[in-house]
Amino acid sequence: MHPLSDARTPVRPRLRLRRRARSGPRALWAGGITAAALIAALVPGTAGAQAAANPYERGPAPSVSSIEAARGSYAVSQTSVSSVSVTGFGGGTVYYPTSTADGTFGAVVISPGFTATQSSISWLGPRLASQGFVVFTIDTNTTLDQPDSRGRQLLAALDYLTERSSVRTRIDSARLGVMGHSMGGGGTLEAAKSRPSLQAAIPLTGWNTDKSWPEVRTPTLIIGADGDTVAPVASHSEPFYTSLPSSLDKAYLELNGATHFTPNSSDTTIAKYSISWLKRFIDDDTRYEQFLCPLPRPSLTIEEYRGNCPHA
Repeated sequence: MHPLSDARTPVRPRLRLRRRARSGPRALWAGGITAAALIAALVPGTAGAQAAANPYERGPAPSVSSIEAARGSYAVSQTSVSSVSVTGFGGGTVYYPTSTADGTFGAVVISPGFTATQSSISWLGPRLASQGFVVFTIDTNTTLDQPDSRGRQLLAALDYLTERSSVRTRIDSARLGVMGHSMGGGGTLEAAKSRPSLQAAIPLTGWNTDKSWPEVRTPTLIIGADGDTVAPVASHSEPFYTSLPSSLDKAYLELNGATHFTPNSSDTTIAKYSISWLKRFIDDDTRYEQFLCPLPRPSLTIEEYRGNCPHA
């Protein structure tokens, strides 16, 4: 076992204002910068300064109601991907923000679990996409594929999405994440282990015969369920979490009054913390840190929440 040397996400390039010979508001506007925006970027504590520091923020400032809502601020379109047009996975459905005004978006691929198809996790597609992500819910090559295979298929789907899909120009290929349910959750860990450049991973009531993941370098949110009898948290989600490097940005959310199949239906708690995790680590959007740190407390929907705060 090798200790993690640097678990922080890669440093993003910051926006720079180019010096121009012309001066005055008209020149600033011609250069794509309004006078107000320039002032905001230069005066500490303004919203503009934060935007200049992080060009990957998408959507308005978040609130509890906005991340719990069934839909975010973006209108969403979708397109089907036939299994015969791809290799390495079984096709699926891409959900994406309709507008291109905000530039490119981070992308997330989601795998279903054992014997299941993409329909079992399809609710996550428009819900996450409307918050400012390109989301690909996939079918696997066969419904019986094991976690290691599902991990490879998640990566194959990411490669297709960023290199050959019809929405590839909408995606920033440096800002990618993976999610999955059950064996798809186990596959999520496999994918993160194989590709450390991923920015976020979220296994949902994950199942895997491998319980130890010290090699993972991707910020990971493990979501388990207190009533899971298929992948009990004591033998799956909890050891997954505790085996992740202590210096890694990681969290463990155990749902209260939930089962192994809770992620197969629309769930506000899953969506709320998944959105916050993806925004925080795929978009480096620290506006969402407030929902992750300090650690959420037990509630009617949360049995337990563990993690390291503040995040790197």
